Amino acid sequence: MRVRVVRPGELSAREIEAWRELRGKAGTPASPFMEPEFTLAVGQVRPRTARVGVLMEDGEPVGFFPYETRGLGQGRAIGFGVSDCQGAVLRPGLGVGARELLRGCGLAAWEFDNLEAGQGAFVHGVAESFSSPVIDIGEGYEVYEELLRVQSPKFLRTTLAKERRLGRQADGAVRFVFDERDPEALRTLMRWKSAQYRRTGRRDRFAQEWISGLVRQLHRHTRGPGCCGTLSVLYVGEQPVAAHFGLRSRTVLSCWFPAYDPAFAKFSPGLILHLRMAEAAAREGIGLLDLGRGAAEYKDSLKTGELRVHEGACTRPGVRAGLHWLGRAPVRRAHSYVRNRPRLAGYAQRALNHVGRLRGGTHG
Repeated sequence: MRVRVVRPGELSAREIEAWRELRGKAGTPASPFMEPEFTLAVGQVRPRTARVGVLMEDGEPVGFFPYETRGLGQGRAIGFGVSDCQGAVLRPGLGVGARELLRGCGLAAWEFDNLEAGQGAFVHGVAESFSSPVIDIGEGYEVYEELLRVQSPKFLRTTLAKERRLGRQADGAVRFVFDERDPEALRTLMRWKSAQYRRTGRRDRFAQEWISGLVRQLHRHTRGPGCCGTLSVLYVGEQPVAAHFGLRSRTVLSCWFPAYDPAFAKFSPGLILHLRMAEAAAREGIGLLDLGRGAAEYKDSLKTGELRVHEGACTRPGVRAGLHWLGRAPVRRAHSYVRNRPRLAGYAQRALNHVGRLRGGTHG
């Protein structure tokens, strides 16, 4: 077996189709982040760093390993920091390990923060595992809503009541668009999300041009059956009050960037939006909404189960791997230490909120 390294845009039509076929045989939830379209989109906005290792046997592609380069042999998962599902796409039973992949791609280290469960080649590099809450709507939205009536009765009752109040008090009919194509609606979502990041003391992802460019690229151009950029918007009349941009495959909707207009906060428009997304997705034949890694009260109320994702890095012996360890391991351990101690995590959250308030005061 040999590995040929290419830029995403250099993949042939035959290779892209082989990628899709291999992914279809994976036996895991069909995350759109693992489809070639996502890697191709990242390649459009990060052409200097995006790469794919194409594994070849007897002249046929048997695997694909998407990644980004960082210099000195350091690599990261494609779309690192925003991708919610990562790993290699390999022919079932292909006996290849992480070191062989890294050697073929000229990498000393490969870092991941949302490694897909079942990626056996990289299991020795896992440092921590996390839950990714999901909503199972495989039996239809009505079945899911009945489950909520048992599992989270107060949450469902309150959210539906707020939806009715929103329509009455905001002087307009509440309507929902599952796949909104208006670019202005996307710009509105991005403004809301940027303001939310600043308000909560977090780094504004949309201030990074490659991320905002990636989202625009996926919304405007990515419409494949395995990966389709999907903007969902909750309106009162013609006014958007909540929106979400994510990616969907035939069977999975990956929830990615939700936000709402703070002027309507008392109506919990983000929660209403998620219920309508689940309802519309079920009609489209989608069986799973992946809410993404990270704890949140709204996820606990909505979820029916969890997937597992992993964080860590795989390395090859050598000086460059040692440089990676020195640069990343202490930071990861510090984050883990805080996460696993609720009191410290609370202090950290309050500090972030304080930073957000200071930013708000600075910018008026």
